[in-house]
Amino acid sequence: MTMAIVKMAMALVVMAACLGGKWAGAQVHHVVGGDRGWDPSSDIASWSSDRSFRVGDKIWFAYSAAHESIVELKRKDEYDSCDVSNPIRMYTDGLDGIPLYGEGRRYFVSSRPENCKSGLKLHVDVMPLGTPETEKPKVAVSENSVSTWAAAPTTPSGSVQLYGSSMWLLVGLWLCYMAI
Repeated sequence: MTMAIVKMAMALVVMAACLGGKWAGAQVHHVVGGDRGWDPSSDIASWSSDRSFRVGDKIWFAYSAAHESIVELKRKDEYDSCDVSNPIRMYTDGLDGIPLYGEGRRYFVSSRPENCKSGLKLHVDVMPLGTPETEKPKVAVSENSVSTWAAAPTTPSGSVQLYGSSMWLLVGLWLCYMAI
């Protein structure tokens, strides 16, 4: 019985060491444009100004597929000029969920140049998951095709902070189970 308690304590120590006491943010699902979605009447610049995008989040574009589609571009100059001639990817389903797997800049614009030039475009800087709260990530927004920078909030929007990860929790529980 004493050996089982020792094994369980060791498993808990290993689990705590693996977690390192770091925060792991919950995945956040951002619906671009809020209630209006991706629409020329939406104020995407205002919507995105209070958002923080992190690795593991997902952005959703909701739009009328009959009238619109989303183009992902590679370069800032293409984004600034609304040049959709060399897209990385096109989204045409009307409801597209795009996972943010890695850090870096992502550029999304309307496939219709007149809508893009009217401000229907989104530029996000995807921040690492464990960015300290003292660091303020920035979200690039565009209003009437003129890029501006807006400070993002210090915490992921709408997220709940969780300790650890479910994988390490399962490993720890398995180790505890094996100790009995």
